Amino acid sequence: MLIDTHTHLFSEEFNTDRTEVVERAIKSGVEKLLLPNIDSSSLDAMFELCNQFPDNCYPMVGLHPGSVDANFEQQLNSVKKALFENTSKCVAVGEIGMDLYWDKSHVEQQRIVFSEQVKWAKELRLPIVIHAREAFDEIFAILDELNDENLSGVFHCFTGNIEQANKALSYGNFKLGIGGVLTYKKSDLPEVLTEIDLKHLVLETDSPYLPPVPFRGKRNESSYILHVAEKLTSVYNVSIKTIEEITTANAKELFNLR
Repeated sequence: MLIDTHTHLFSEEFNTDRTEVVERAIKSGVEKLLLPNIDSSSLDAMFELCNQFPDNCYPMVGLHPGSVDANFEQQLNSVKKALFENTSKCVAVGEIGMDLYWDKSHVEQQRIVFSEQVKWAKELRLPIVIHAREAFDEIFAILDELNDENLSGVFHCFTGNIEQANKALSYGNFKLGIGGVLTYKKSDLPEVLTEIDLKHLVLETDSPYLPPVPFRGKRNESSYILHVAEKLTSVYNVSIKTIEEITTANAKELFNLR
């Protein structure tokens, strides 16, 4: 069995064939699909999919940094209400973090929102799912301040260098989320991972985004995670069974899955 620890199957890109995509993933051996929320507008669709596939789809609740602007309070309050009313269902607080790639005009608001959600996660004893784009230093500064035994999580779609990987893992119960970027010809990730133990990794697709080779340019989906797992066999020189067993165990431990 494989676990896709980050997939947006509730998004509109799957409106015409969502059920078939989920069933295709399950049939291919990807039996657990973790769904990271975006903002208040995506909550209903995410929970609806989890209700449709209660044994396979698991909700996370958080406010994505791309949805943070000067008037973030209403969004944050809506997401907090959904999280605290559905704590028993949620496997993480996410997708949260900071993104300074597209827009740097709301850096302070992103800091406030990220910090607040980290505090929620610690209070609820849930891991966090971190979106970090052009913002590792800013995120590390916040985690340094809030770090304690209740902090855990994953750096989603990790594409940083070895120093950033080691810093991310220094917080304790943290993993690196590895997806389709690993398969890209110009990716430095395979070289970075040669210095990281497999016990620190979980698999993800981030579908419909970042499809692995040979599906670049197409819509990504959870069944394609097999191509990420296969690439890891060459990085670590181990069998696909070993990749499946270790990454699945890692995900189950981090997200408290059964």
